[in-house]
Amino acid sequence: MDISGNTIFIPGSTSGIGLALALALQAEGNTVVVGGRRAEVLERLAAEHPGLGTVRIDTADPASIATAAKEVLERYPDLNVLVTMAGIMRAEDWRRPEGFLATAEATVETNVLGPIRLIGAFMEHLRSRPDATIMTVTSGLAFTPLRATPTYNASKAAIHMLSESLRLQLADTSVKVVELVPPAVQTDLMPGHAENPNALPLDDYIAEVMGLIASQPDAKEIQVERVKFLRYGEARGDYDQVVAALNANEPANR
Repeated sequence: MDISGNTIFIPGSTSGIGLALALALQAEGNTVVVGGRRAEVLERLAAEHPGLGTVRIDTADPASIATAAKEVLERYPDLNVLVTMAGIMRAEDWRRPEGFLATAEATVETNVLGPIRLIGAFMEHLRSRPDATIMTVTSGLAFTPLRATPTYNASKAAIHMLSESLRLQLADTSVKVVELVPPAVQTDLMPGHAENPNALPLDDYIAEVMGLIASQPDAKEIQVERVKFLRYGEARGDYDQVVAALNANEPANR
């Protein structure tokens, strides 16, 4: 993916990593469209950041995805990058059956079916572009599990394998598949994350990501240094130690 000259749609980007990445990409000369559920938030972002496009979308709702995709392609026919940013992260306790099922189902709906439906909605268009990119968003927890978030971990592992598989299927097309793999970052994804001293500050994370995009335009995964501890535990042969370290102080880790 080139660092500039793109038209980019990022659903799920009205806060946190999504918004910070959107603004950083806009600053590099890209046309950027953010998507979110709340109209008032989108209106505020458009007023605060001239030139930033906005589209209402609920990625847990198939009808909303279809409507938003039509609007985006009508307003931005040069679209060539889709970033499937939207996601939720919630704790679950499977030892208490009455408490986990609804959370698990909502996580799969948003984190797995959401990206699948988004990619499906834009695939035909992206394949028609001479140079296009699908950027999926996973997590270090796709590779090392956090005890408190079983379905979140599984959802990100699913998107990792989806990314790997789509890359194979699209190898002879104009569409590249890039996987963004965040570590714990100081955002409001879960309660306490924004104040987590063990998480990477958001500005530092985005600066490192932008540097990697600029220096590695053909990268298959965007991995900042902090995430490699989780990403490569199994390959290094210290997976059990990495799992233990991640879960030693559970509230302070993502």
